[in-house]
Amino acid sequence: MLTLPRSLTLTPAQFAEVCAANPEAVLELDALGQLIEMTPTGGVTGARNTCLLAQLQVWARSCGTYKVFDSSTGFLLPDSSVRSPDASVVRLERWQALSEAEREGFPPLCPDLVVELASPSDQPEVLRQKLASYISNGARLGWLLLPRRRTVEVWSADPSSQAARFTVLAAASQLQAAAEFPGLVIDLEEIWAG
Repeated sequence: MLTLPRSLTLTPAQFAEVCAANPEAVLELDALGQLIEMTPTGGVTGARNTCLLAQLQVWARSCGTYKVFDSSTGFLLPDSSVRSPDASVVRLERWQALSEAEREGFPPLCPDLVVELASPSDQPEVLRQKLASYISNGARLGWLLLPRRRTVEVWSADPSSQAARFTVLAAASQLQAAAEFPGLVIDLEEIWAG
């Protein structure tokens, strides 16, 4: 059991040490250096996330220019937070530009595509704040999947202001990525089915 004072702030390096000392804990670090405790998902959410990852992996292998990461991967973002999207995609050239040590630790980059899959215990507003953070840290595209509503929020940066914005897709059976991810189409019905 991990109990730390709320006032405690950590650097990314200290956060890595806490994670190494507590491998069973599921943690993230916000931009202010404060720990965020995450709870494990239930079975249906886990199955949905596996389906999502499988679809992303099939696409990434077919195009050969992207690498897919699961929810246990923490990324050191430019704002010094360490975040773990439920699924993420990084251009292969960006991944290969990292040193071996950077790849072994929390990769110091923001993924190109980030996906958050809401579980029954998640608060949508907290996930929206997380998506906005990804976009402000350089993600080109973000998806917030809300299975209970069968809705997807598609997040991107506003071209004029670079502020995070999203559009809502309700009752869609497929999710097609932006042009910078050619050929990426997600079968939402398979994900909603759990």
